[in-house]
Amino acid sequence: MAKKNNTEVFKGFTPETMEFLKGLKENNYKEWFEAHREVYEQELLNPFKALITTLSPAMHNIDPAFELRPHRAMSRIYRDVRFSKDKSPYKTGLWLTFQVPLPREEWMDYPGYFFELKDDGYIYGMGLFQPRKKVMDAFREEIGYDAEEFQRVTQQTVLDRGFVIGGDEYKRPIANDLGEYYQQWIQRKGVYVVTERRMDDILFSPKLVDKIREDFVALEWLYNFFKECSML
Repeated sequence: MAKKNNTEVFKGFTPETMEFLKGLKENNYKEWFEAHREVYEQELLNPFKALITTLSPAMHNIDPAFELRPHRAMSRIYRDVRFSKDKSPYKTGLWLTFQVPLPREEWMDYPGYFFELKDDGYIYGMGLFQPRKKVMDAFREEIGYDAEEFQRVTQQTVLDRGFVIGGDEYKRPIANDLGEYYQQWIQRKGVYVVTERRMDDILFSPKLVDKIREDFVALEWLYNFFKECSML
């Protein structure tokens, strides 16, 4: 039986969700936000919590160590403006992450999943975002142990599913003996895979969580590959 609490069952975002984000982008000050707080909670905050809760069983199967509590897995709407020239008090989008809770110096070397919603669409993916050089060195070395399997699996579970490869590239390519397919993976300081979508019907449907879940599960092999490199 489905749970009735609207923070537990994801039903989709709404046009009002996107209107709120557009409005916040144009009126980024406390008075406007407080006047629209109820819209924020009902159309953005609660659906986001529901998305995390609905994805949690699948994410637990991928890695039981993931932080799955919604208030920990999602970003806050409030910006930390203490050290920023931009004093806008609110973020104009929200995101969630599924990661193993670790100290910052260890977290940077560890892979994680993410989903981000903005006023013009959404993106999601997985990867190593700020790893130290030793992790990327291990990544390149691990690919070389069985390059054919890496290409076969990542082509099927990543590129064929519409993900693209991202990450800051080195100015000077690293010399290696691998073929052209692998260069898009290894010539980077960090590496992640991401898909970006504009507003579409699925965003306003329960089918959104099914699509994200399906893609996140498909990335499990690559997540474990990244994870192994992080622990070498």
